[in-house]
Order: sequence, then C-alpha cells, then structure tokens
Amino acid sequence: MSDPTPAHSIETMLLEERTYPPPADFAAQANARGDIYDVPFEEFWEREGRERLTWFEAFNELYEWEPPYAKWYLGGKLNVCFNCVDRHVEAGAGEQVAFHWEGEPDGETRTITYADLQRDVVRFANALKKLGVRKGTPVAIYMGMVPELPVAMLACTRLGAPHTVVFGGFSADSLSGRMNDMKCEVLITQDEAWRRGSTVPLKKVADEAMADAPAAKSCVVLRRTGNDVPMQEGRDHWWHELEADCSDDAESCPCEPMDSEDLLFLMYTSGTTAKPKGIIHTTAGYLTGVAATHNYIFDLKPDSDVYWCAADIGWITGHSYIVYGPLCNRTTSVLYEGTPDFPDKDRWWSIVEKYKVTILYTAPTAIRSHMKWGPEFAQQHDLSSLRLLGSVGEPINPEAWIWYRENIGADRTPIVDTWWQTETGMILITPLPGITTLKPGSATRPFPGVDAGIYDEQGNEVGPGGGGYLVLKKPWPAMLRGIFGDDERYRETYWSRYEDVYLAGDGARIDRDGDFWLLGRIDDVMNVSGHRISTIEVESALVDHHDVAEAAVCSRADAVTGEAIVAYVTLKGGADGSVEKLEELRNHVAEKIGPIAKPANIVFTPELPKTRSGKIMRRLLRDVANNRQLGDTTTLADPTVVSEIAKRATEEKSEDA
Repeated sequence: MSDPTPAHSIETMLLEERTYPPPADFAAQANARGDIYDVPFEEFWEREGRERLTWFEAFNELYEWEPPYAKWYLGGKLNVCFNCVDRHVEAGAGEQVAFHWEGEPDGETRTITYADLQRDVVRFANALKKLGVRKGTPVAIYMGMVPELPVAMLACTRLGAPHTVVFGGFSADSLSGRMNDMKCEVLITQDEAWRRGSTVPLKKVADEAMADAPAAKSCVVLRRTGNDVPMQEGRDHWWHELEADCSDDAESCPCEPMDSEDLLFLMYTSGTTAKPKGIIHTTAGYLTGVAATHNYIFDLKPDSDVYWCAADIGWITGHSYIVYGPLCNRTTSVLYEGTPDFPDKDRWWSIVEKYKVTILYTAPTAIRSHMKWGPEFAQQHDLSSLRLLGSVGEPINPEAWIWYRENIGADRTPIVDTWWQTETGMILITPLPGITTLKPGSATRPFPGVDAGIYDEQGNEVGPGGGGYLVLKKPWPAMLRGIFGDDERYRETYWSRYEDVYLAGDGARIDRDGDFWLLGRIDDVMNVSGHRISTIEVESALVDHHDVAEAAVCSRADAVTGEAIVAYVTLKGGADGSVEKLEELRNHVAEKIGPIAKPANIVFTPELPKTRSGKIMRRLLRDVANNRQLGDTTTLADPTVVSEIAKRATEEKSEDA
C-alpha cells in the first residue's frame, strides 16, 4: 500500500469525463465572446462600471486596496433605485414587465411593469419618510415572496436607507438579533405569509422580535392573507393606510445621491460558533458586480428573455439575482411566492410553461428533490421555452446535473453551475455559456476580472490534479466590506491563513484543463486513514447509483481510521433500505472512487435535514453520527426530520450490536 496522502492536500478521486461544448447557435448570439478573458483586470472593471451603471457623478479612481479592505469606484455618486427602475422608465421602457408574480394560491397573479414598480416604490418611499426614514436610517424587512418585498428594498435604496432583509422563516430571536446588531429603527413585515396552503404568522413573530429590539419604533404591516393580527397603536401602521395619501410622482421623492462606498445592505450569515455575521455590502461595486455577472453568465437579452431565479429574496441569491442585478439590467423576471410541490409537484413546471420562462436558476437541492419525485411532473408541461439553466447554492453532483439537462433542458440547454457566497456578493466561478465547454459538476473557471486559486496548507498554489483551499488573490467589486462592527472577526475569519489572500472556506480541486471543482466546506473534508476525502465526492458517487435520489455524507470519530464515513441516503420512490442495498451502495462507492471511500455506515431516510433555503445541514448529521446533542435546529425547514434520522441511526446500531 502506498503512503497516505500528506495531510495538507485534499484527495480527488472521482473522475468525471463527460463534456458539453457550447452549441453553435448559442455561441453565435452570446453576450460573452471568446476574448472576454483577455481583457486586463483594471480595464474590465473600469468598463463595466462606466457602461453598466448610470452615474450622477462619475468615479475618478477605480479601486483602492488596503488589505483586507477594498474600496471601488471612488469619487462616484449614484443611486441603486435609479439604476434599477427610474432610468428604464425614462428611457421609454416603462411598459416592459419587471415581474410576473405568481402567488402560492393557484390563480393569484399580478403583472408589474417598470412604470408600476416606479410608482409603487415612490409611494412607499414617501410613506417611509412619514416615519422618519432618511438617508442612513437602518430598516429591517421581514416578509414573504410578495412584490412588496422588492418594493420595500428599492424604497430604502431610493432614500439612502440601508436595509437588512431577514428570511421570512426565521424565528423571533433571529430577527431581533439582526435588528439589534444593525440598530434598526423601522421594521417592515406582513400579517401572514402563505406556505403549502397554511399561513405563517409573520406579524406575531415580528411582535416578539420588536419586544426585544428597543431601537425599533415603527412597524409597517402589509395585508396579505387578511386574517386578524394585533396592531399596537402608535407603533404599527398598515402599509395601505400609511401610503394612502402619498404621491407616486417620481419628482415628489427624488433618488438620493449616494457615495460609491455608502452602505447598501447587511446580509447576515450564520457563524459556526458565534452570532451571525453582518456582511457589509456597499453601493457601486456591488451593483456593478451583480449586473455584470448577470448579463454575461445568464446571457440576458432584456427585450426577449423571461428570467426566473427560484430562490428566496431573503438570501443573498435573491438580493443579487432576483432584485438588484436583474432590475439593473432591465430584466423581465418571474417571482413566485410558494414552494415547488404545492399544490402538486409540477407547480414549477406549470409556471415555466405559463410565462414561457427562458432562463431558470435554482439550487442542486431543489433539482435533487425533483429527481426524487420523478421526471413525469416536468413531462406534463411544455418546457421548450427554456434556453439556459443555472445552479447555485452548493456543488452540484454530476448525476443531478445530467438529470437537470436531460429532463428540464431537453438535453440541449447549457447549464451554468455557479460558485459564490454571501460574502462575495456576486458569482465568482462559473461557465460563460457561449464560450465554456461544460463538465457536469464543475463550476469551470473564474469569471473575467476575478483572480482565484487553490492553495495547499503552506500557501503554495496547487497544479492540475491538485486539491486544497479555494482562495481569491485580488479584490473584486462586490466583495464584502467587512463584518458589521467586528473588524477582528473579519480579519480572523477570511484573512488570517494567508497574507492578503481571501480564504473562501471551501475546498476545491483543479483538473488538467484548469477547471475548478468545488468540494464543499473545508469543515466537511473527512480524514480517513490519512486520506483527506471530500463529502461532495462520496455524495456524488452515491447519487450516481440508479436507485439513489439524495445523499448526504459526514464523518464520525473512529479509533482505527481517525474518522469513518457515514452516509444518509434517500432512495427513489420512497423505497425502504435493506442490508443488501447497503452493501450494494458501499460497493458502488468503492467502484466509483476507491475502497478507502466506502461508507462505514449507511442510514436510509425518507428525508434529509435541510434549511429553508434548501441546503443540507451536515452539521446536524455529524451530531447524529457522533452521538452528540443536536445543535440549533431553528433554521430547518422541518425540525422533525433530524430526530427521525437519529432514531433510525440508533435502531441500525442496535441491530448491528
């Protein structure tokens, strides 16, 4: 037996050799052409900043880099709302649809043009001014996927009021914690939200949060379901009553000129051991980054495309690729309030057919859910309008990529598998669909103007075939400007391992063509007998089996090997597991990767624990595998799932004994 791999590298053993060159007809009309990678760094971002945005005062310096802090487009003045709404109306595009909104209750729809959006934003911005909201007033937003959510965000940006959007499934403690950290003075919410035919009590949660958030003096409540909710006199205001006498004339509420580096929003992202981190995003660099990436990566044609990012606006994907990037590019988008399986598992595909969606951007977890349900739901609908598919949120395993292309894209659409983070603000590693030869499971290469690499433990860049830590070697426009109120944590979390280099926290490998393959969080790398193995590769090998719908992998302590691999597997069609199937899957992994990667345990489960944004919570699975007390489960979509898994794992251990 050969010596174990040195501990500073991550082994990459799963080989994926299928390739998909760009279709000739797609390449001929693509926004991104072959020479885009040849444009020098400064020239690229200078051009994008000047041509992509409308400035009140032009910037006079591209960027300033004093590690670990960057500033971009120095000296410039602009307004995000003006760039996303007003300039399109002024240019004569007021009658173009900004959002086709589909409510969860079937048949409830709204069509919102750019002119409608401008009127709605102006009216609500004037209403907020009645509550004392001005430039610099921090505002919290806690809503479902209704058109008034982007209206509220844009009204804040029009006034120059920084906002934080809190996902409408978070608890009162999560909401109050974020409001207190930012010292929010106003909370915008709604009576209730719809979810799978039931109501979610947003106002009730908001009341609990405001009791613990003393800086918040006012609450604006949108009437959505119409059910009775308590309203505190003097503090709470119905949205429709507050804006009833407000003008919707744009001149009554001009867009506030903002400095390029003025705070746009905070987006809180969970820390593993401490309170959530308030990620700072500012104005010009962020908007340039999301608009440029949205244009090239999704090949956006404003006059013909119907684009649907099936995320929630409460997450960074929704900020960057539902609201700010698409609206800046004058996109017609779909906005959907509900879940993909209500009232039935074909709901998404009925929406694609109804609005003739051309571009669909969603998460691997959603794709694997559709795989589990079966292709027959998509086959009930005409999906021929689709010309481009996208993936976001975590690495996509090759079999899910292939299923997505074949069953949703009719085996003809390019797929852009994108890597980025809350912290990066914009997509950083991605195919460009008219240029890139696609590989199932690979995010391929850094976006133009992005300098990414993979380092080993000592800070040496690994060559083709190597695995290690994903890093960013140069600043980029949409990068975070720190953690709100915590410079020390910012430096320690992202900049302490390598000097002046951003540590993404993800493992990655680079293949012989120079393409990047994301391997999941560094914390999810398992050390088995000295071999450092990525959970993503083992999960991909399991899902490659024709009977497996989903799989999640983690490690447990082992006296002999240091760590042992534990797999949690959901079979297609809701089938039950068996001893025979367990051995079949273990051998399948050995065949795809090697004997060292065979799971020591496989737990069969009908569901995996996922957050409300669809990410698998491997941290909780590690707790189960190691017989530890379960950590925080408040962000789970269904907290009962993990207790059921723990029960099944205990039963299997008893049977083994």
